[in-house]
Amino acid sequence: MTYSIGEVAKKLNLSIPTLRYYDREGLIPFIERSDNGTRVFKESDIELLNIIQCLKSSGMAIKDIKIFIEWCAEGDTTLQQRYDLFTEQKAVVEKQMEELQQTMDLINHKCHYYKTALEAGTEDIHKKDKIGNNVF
Repeated sequence: MTYSIGEVAKKLNLSIPTLRYYDREGLIPFIERSDNGTRVFKESDIELLNIIQCLKSSGMAIKDIKIFIEWCAEGDTTLQQRYDLFTEQKAVVEKQMEELQQTMDLINHKCHYYKTALEAGTEDIHKKDKIGNNVF
């Protein structure tokens, strides 16, 4: 089965200009064209675009994604490089998740703080007594 650029854009929630940009940058090197020059996407192109979107959303630069795609085209001789790339990106995402968890912890704390204050009708409920204990 083949898809038009519009169908792929809709299917992957990407803009048509983004898909054209990826093509110009060499990120989808095996894309075929019809006799009139229109891009024709196959399932394998969509799978590759999913990987590109995953790497991009994890913070990887386009130039690094392009290197990954070049390694894929080179075959088994680059398996170690590709494994290392994903291992490094996994560490990046784990760090991002840690930072987001810290952010969520603070937001949860402040939600609890304000809910308690609203229920009491005052923030004074969170004031400390003379020896530093929360007064509830």
